[in-house]
Amino acid sequence: MYIHRAIEASLHRLLSQRSVVLVMGSRQVGKTTMLRHAVPAGYTYVTLDDYRALQIAERDPLSFFSVYPLPTVVDEAQRASSLLRCLETTQDQSDARGPIVLAGSEACRPLRGADESLLGQIGTLEMSGLSLRELSGSPKVEGYVPCSHADFGQDGKAPEGFDLWRHIQRGQMPKLQDPDVEWESFYSEYIRSYIKRDVRELINIRDELKFFDFLVACAARTGQLFNASDISSTVGIDSKTVQSWLSVLQASGLVHLIRPLWSNPNKRLSKTPKLFFMDTGLVCYLLGWTNPIAASRGAMSGHLFETFVADEILKSHMNAGRDLRNIWFYRDAQKREIDFVVQDGRVLHPVEVKQSFAPGPEAARHFSALEAFPDFEVGPGSIVCMTDRPYPVAEGVAAISPWDI
Repeated sequence: MYIHRAIEASLHRLLSQRSVVLVMGSRQVGKTTMLRHAVPAGYTYVTLDDYRALQIAERDPLSFFSVYPLPTVVDEAQRASSLLRCLETTQDQSDARGPIVLAGSEACRPLRGADESLLGQIGTLEMSGLSLRELSGSPKVEGYVPCSHADFGQDGKAPEGFDLWRHIQRGQMPKLQDPDVEWESFYSEYIRSYIKRDVRELINIRDELKFFDFLVACAARTGQLFNASDISSTVGIDSKTVQSWLSVLQASGLVHLIRPLWSNPNKRLSKTPKLFFMDTGLVCYLLGWTNPIAASRGAMSGHLFETFVADEILKSHMNAGRDLRNIWFYRDAQKREIDFVVQDGRVLHPVEVKQSFAPGPEAARHFSALEAFPDFEVGPGSIVCMTDRPYPVAEGVAAISPWDI
């Protein structure tokens, strides 16, 4: 059964506004399935996994959209650099008219080599695994921004019998929502395909086992400050290689870096970011946590839960087509920390994550630190925890469940 994706509304909006729409995301997040269900009737669908289509795209790109007339969906678009380099020309020379939808499993390559005049015509969407909103059957399309507890409805209530930690440990990939799909086999094949195909398309990797060790080291640090030197010494590679391989994980949508909020924009770029995997099931597989109990009771359970919450916030903004650079974290010299800060225009909204059922006012004790930013206002905040229903924690702060994100 198809689960409707929140990103569909953003896709329809861009199809009416742009000549080219790029849908990015890591493998197995459901890009192809979503496009087949959400793209209007009349589109030609072609995948460059088809060697005949790939041959035309690479060797005779000017005729590609004659063979596959517009409007067209081109899946695995990153495989044909020649087609992308002359995309604008092929569209202009085609007798048909309509949008081109490009879908790819990694973010940088589809745009590499594209004509600068085309870049302004491209609408970009980033897709990740299923969110709780989508599993609820009534996905919202707004990026999550904390609101006053008085504004809450009942959207945040989990379905009866839903085991949140089982969901965190099993992962958010659409295929894994089918209980008959074997978890370990799925991720084993996922990693094998990722290294053999996606990684090799980006870099000339010589030691696949070393790259796997790098993946495991990063997974062990999800929800924490990214320390290249620490990973370098753990894996046995130099820091330059760590940064290079990290860029591969980012480009392919496996991880996201959230930067610290500083009043000086230059410091936001230079200070250490936090690393978050975009699928908690992949983290559990890499670290050998084969059941929900191991995931929820281990020494890293707090970081894993924070990663899950980060993913839910990020997905809500991705699905709405919002800028992920407006999601920060805060840490200062006085050791005051705020897990996330959601920027909405000139308003900063603090978000703290607690792996407990009933956090009190102390959970929001550092929210006042945001008052030091003179160019911003401080809006309502939230404490994301294991509560069954929202409740007020302090003035302008509510405790919510992940279902409320």
